[in-house]
Amino acid sequence: MLRFVQGDLAAVLRVPPFRRYSISRVAAAVSQSMLQAIIAWQVFALSGSALDLGLVGLVRFAPGLVLSVVSGAVVDTYDRQRILLMAQVVPALTSAIMLAAIVTGQASLPLVYVLVFLVGVASAFEGPARQTMIPVLVPRNLFSRAMTFNSTLQSLSAVTGPALAGALIAVQGLGLAYGMHLALVLTSIIVLAPVRVPSSSSSPKRAGVRPSAVREGLAYLRNQPVVLGAMTLDMFAVLFGGAKALLPIYAVDILHADAFGYGLLTASLDIGSLIAATLMIALPTPTRTGRALLLSVVAYGLATIGFGLSTWLPLSVLMYAAVGAADQVSVVMRLNTIQLTTPDALRGRVTAVNFVFVNASNQIGGLESGVVAALTSAVFAVVSGGVACLVVAGVIAARVPQLREHRASHHAPLE
Repeated sequence: MLRFVQGDLAAVLRVPPFRRYSISRVAAAVSQSMLQAIIAWQVFALSGSALDLGLVGLVRFAPGLVLSVVSGAVVDTYDRQRILLMAQVVPALTSAIMLAAIVTGQASLPLVYVLVFLVGVASAFEGPARQTMIPVLVPRNLFSRAMTFNSTLQSLSAVTGPALAGALIAVQGLGLAYGMHLALVLTSIIVLAPVRVPSSSSSPKRAGVRPSAVREGLAYLRNQPVVLGAMTLDMFAVLFGGAKALLPIYAVDILHADAFGYGLLTASLDIGSLIAATLMIALPTPTRTGRALLLSVVAYGLATIGFGLSTWLPLSVLMYAAVGAADQVSVVMRLNTIQLTTPDALRGRVTAVNFVFVNASNQIGGLESGVVAALTSAVFAVVSGGVACLVVAGVIAARVPQLREHRASHHAPLE
């Protein structure tokens, strides 16, 4: 079985367009995780407010909520590679603007929020475009392994982002960190530019986005209880259980760590994700994905509670890594389910809806954590969120039996 898995992985890596895509993905993932850590540290340094940290998530999520479904129709209609390249230009420009503001002494909280909003607009198009490129870059029999490998690359890349951001801030300040972010985004664009994405015969390119295109995607989802159940489970579990927005407060006020300690704490989430992703590459993908998804959410809630109660940096790093590992399992299960069962003609729209759910959990979850922490304390916000996560898992398991009993078919048609 291990030889079979290794053969699949070697075959995926022998596909030249996927190799270039993967290198670009690495640079983009490092830059994205860096930017999130940089912005969180900058906002906390400017205001010292838990509520302001939470507002960062809302500002980034708001444009995605409005644009994501429409962007999915755009991705299904036009060239996905060009959309992805254009979307990456935006975060490059925002870092250049912030660098100029830092040099001239004009950096401010409102400017940060404006730039975060612009990055949110770009992300609404970048996410669906990037995710839907994979099925047309590799043969369908290698798709599941390519998705797992891509998820592993995401985790591996994101491990270095927060730690690198913390180290650069500690050494030279925010300017150097923003400069590195800009360089990584440009690298991602340059590597991806030569890739040509084949057009799918089942997804003809039209002269424009039809008004009915959005309705087609939503109608398809209404008849997919397993997909909707998985999306809903992830959204509410992470919404209540997320502690990411409060990491600066934990690092400074509870764990008494410096900028490097903050970077290590932030990176531990992705370290846990990387460990889980590596194991999932080495082992066959589970077939009882519904049960695995539910159990991973339970583990996510328990690890969140442990992290919230810890006052010792090594233990906090360990517990937050466990949060990342549990989340990684659910991510792979969910993405395989969505991409393997969705026709290419609808893949952009369905993926865009999934990004709405994911961004809602991450960004609104940050606001929820900030509000609860401002009204009570950071510890109460995180621990109560972990408990709520366990409740969500129980409710979804009871209300969506199709998800609980779902078994994946890794040879489902992709078109």
